[in-house]
Amino acid sequence: MKSSAFSEIGHDVPSSLHARLEARWSAYLEAAGAAGLAPPGHREWLRALGRVWAASDFVALSCIRDPALLAGLLDSGDLLTDSAPGEIHARVEAALAKVTDEAALGRMLRQLRRREMVRIAWRDLAGWASLEAVLQDLSDLADACIGAALDRLHAWQCRELGTPRDAAGRPQRLSVLGMGKLGAHELNFSSDIDLIFAYPEAGWIRRPRKLSHEAFFTRLGQRLIRVLADNTAGGFVYRVDMRLRPYGDSGPLVMDFEQIETYYQSQGREWERYALIKARPVAGDPQANAALMALLQPFVYRRYLDFGAFEQLREMKALIRREVARKGMDANIKLGPGGIREVEFIVQAFQLVRGGREPRLRERRLLRVLQVLVELDLLPDFAARRLAEAYDFLRRTENRLQEYEDAQTHQLPADEAGRTRLAFSMGYAGWPAFEQVLAYHRRFVDGQFAQVFGAPQAEAGTDGEAERLAALWRGALDGAEAEAVLEETGYDDPAEALRLLGRLRSDVGSRLGSRGRERLERLMPLLLAAVADSRSPARTLGRVARLIEAISGRSAYLALLVENPMALSQLVRLCDASPWIAEQLTRQPILLDELLDPRTLYRPPTREELERELARRFTGIGAGDLEQQMDALRHFKQAAVLRVAAADVAGAAPLTRVSDHLTDIAEVVLARVLELARAHLVERHGRPRCVAGGRARDAGFAIIGYGKLGGRELGYGSDLDLVFLHDSLGGRQRTEGPRPVDNALFFARLGQRIIHLLSTLTPAGVLYEVDMRLRPSGESGLLVTDIEAFARYQREEAWTWEHQALVRARPVAGDAAPAEVFEALRREVLGRPRDPGELQREVREMRRRMRAELDRAPPGRFDLKQGAGGIADIEFMVQYSILRWAHDHPDLLRFTDNLRLLEALAADGLLAGDEATALAEAYRAYRKRLHHLTLQAAPAQVEAREFAAMRQRVIAVWERLMGEKLEARS
Repeated sequence: MKSSAFSEIGHDVPSSLHARLEARWSAYLEAAGAAGLAPPGHREWLRALGRVWAASDFVALSCIRDPALLAGLLDSGDLLTDSAPGEIHARVEAALAKVTDEAALGRMLRQLRRREMVRIAWRDLAGWASLEAVLQDLSDLADACIGAALDRLHAWQCRELGTPRDAAGRPQRLSVLGMGKLGAHELNFSSDIDLIFAYPEAGWIRRPRKLSHEAFFTRLGQRLIRVLADNTAGGFVYRVDMRLRPYGDSGPLVMDFEQIETYYQSQGREWERYALIKARPVAGDPQANAALMALLQPFVYRRYLDFGAFEQLREMKALIRREVARKGMDANIKLGPGGIREVEFIVQAFQLVRGGREPRLRERRLLRVLQVLVELDLLPDFAARRLAEAYDFLRRTENRLQEYEDAQTHQLPADEAGRTRLAFSMGYAGWPAFEQVLAYHRRFVDGQFAQVFGAPQAEAGTDGEAERLAALWRGALDGAEAEAVLEETGYDDPAEALRLLGRLRSDVGSRLGSRGRERLERLMPLLLAAVADSRSPARTLGRVARLIEAISGRSAYLALLVENPMALSQLVRLCDASPWIAEQLTRQPILLDELLDPRTLYRPPTREELERELARRFTGIGAGDLEQQMDALRHFKQAAVLRVAAADVAGAAPLTRVSDHLTDIAEVVLARVLELARAHLVERHGRPRCVAGGRARDAGFAIIGYGKLGGRELGYGSDLDLVFLHDSLGGRQRTEGPRPVDNALFFARLGQRIIHLLSTLTPAGVLYEVDMRLRPSGESGLLVTDIEAFARYQREEAWTWEHQALVRARPVAGDAAPAEVFEALRREVLGRPRDPGELQREVREMRRRMRAELDRAPPGRFDLKQGAGGIADIEFMVQYSILRWAHDHPDLLRFTDNLRLLEALAADGLLAGDEATALAEAYRAYRKRLHHLTLQAAPAQVEAREFAAMRQRVIAVWERLMGEKLEARS
């Protein structure tokens, strides 16, 4: 008859598991009695014991072998509470405090490991700990054992052999990288630990005898492995796998940092990038470890979107699946269909592809990466949630399988007892219920894997046309056959298309490696078919061919187009619509990334979205990394302008919105450039301070935009007309910092640095060309002017054309105080009374000189900007009107853009309504045509007859308002 205690123990346990459980309980009672220990007797505790021991022979046998182990866990309270951060490490250090030799170290580590693994398994199986807590404890235990063991072995070996030091005399330590699940704090219950050993610098220990650093650290690494992995009477601490190190089993056990960097730069393979995603220093000197991780990051995370990672991971998974099929491992929850590895591949593919551009994806923990993928709109929320649920279920199943015998297994049991035990440990009444949920999760994972890793373009297109286009690209068809295929496909000029393809094949083929050639061969039939649907296939093919030639050196871009049907179709569409866009994509292939999502490609971002996007691009860039900062600014601007241009050619953005978007982009860039430039100088010199009116304050700085920027009328490729002002006045005008300088020098350097950030040519191009000639005294004047000197100049020395320029001037970045002073000064200067006749004469004279110098349109052509009746004439009439009437109509000074100024002039009765309407309509039409000519890479000229009637209306207004006869070329 069963005891009352066992009745409680077996209360929740399936009856088929009772016999084994009762035998374990009886053995424990005997062992506890022999040790003089009273067994626990609380009912709820006995029921928890039953659940745990029924699911884990490892825990039961450990308690039987050493009854004091369970008593100690209970007495300490460790079994009943979560481990606080650092607690496991403290327990390991305390247990090893008196260890004095390697043998004792090994024995104590094995005792520690058994105690902690019993504690972790118990809490997991009893339902007292979450999966995250279990994985964290397992990882913390491994970290603590590795670190504590290495500390002692290093100290003992230094006493014996001497201390390895770098060239500066600093002691060196062995850096240990934890790979895989250990690196991600996701270690499973009975896992190997994958490690890589490295040390900072090669060199020699001179005393007590000469020994190379390599020999020292090799010996140290071997001792660490032996202490952890030797299977003694007490078992092992961890099985140690070193095969992920450079060159694998055939490589040296340890390498210095320089050797490691050289290896990954020259010989690193794609699967090693995948492995290093989770790499984490688990022991060694923190400063050296940080330097090592910085060396590895460029290998793992490419600065461009590396869609080749999908191809590589797809191939890795295919190899795994073949091995699974060969060995009949479909029941393997790690490697089988819909298993743990597929969830990892899905997540890590996004990390490899986008981690170089998105620092938030450089997270090691899978569940956290899934959340980031949702935040970045790379995975739907429901998909990420379901993947997280599946991962949780599969990882708990993995641990429950391994906790039974502390064995490294991922195979679902085939025997009845094993199935009953696993289902029970997972909280299910029986195997069918468990298996149903398992299948539900695996089906979803498998389906999601197929969606992410499917190659729709690469696997489609087996029809006859695709095969003929592939043969054509390979050069397998003679000229007549090739032209016939192109004509059937839809090409308007097959001979020209064939010539372009021949040139592309000869120019690119010799430069590509085998991987690049494979990708190009997969891409070209798809590309040829897509181009055939454009308005002028041969012309479009020429534009796209130049881009393919430009990107062929980075086959990851070829992979992007192969892997993404939408990107390829948008590329063809935009190249067909605009040679200017095609040229931008060719110069900066990183913009191909923007083609991936047409939902955003044809919707220019708002001002707020621009600010968020720029902030995101700067995440993870160090404050002192000027090169990356400049590249980030350029890539941001280019991507944002591309979206505006795409919306423009698609007809999704009206004229005024195009200019508004382009102006917003420039202002957001200027604000960040000023922030970067000022932060650099403040760090060196401190903040500029002054004492004005008896009050000490910070001196402010403002960027004033003139011309198209000031008028919110920027076009594609517009320069920025800028003036820099500061308001440092009064006494003690110096910075407060480690190296103080006069404020005038500080602001001069600030202006220089702003121009440098904007106009320096980098591999990512120029951010903006800057024109500073509108500052006081032009090119001979100071780069940065104080606000009082600027005011004196405007009041006393400025020419009328400079006041005309002031009509379209406004603060675009910087501090509020100088901006407000500028605004007040602008109102004062523009609002002063003027002699209408003298003003008219000066404005006409300036316009006459401009027209003579800049209107170079041949007979029969009209220069949209400088021709009679063109844009400049409208702008000059607006500026003249503001200068003439602002004194009596100050409301005219609220705006800086021509269209709203025309509305204001009409509203105040200063221009007839029909005249203002005629000028506004002409201004819109000219600028719209100008935008489109820019996108067609054409000069700002049209046939004279195109706008003949509109020009005549503009000229008529000029003649009435300005009192001057104009001749329109025809």
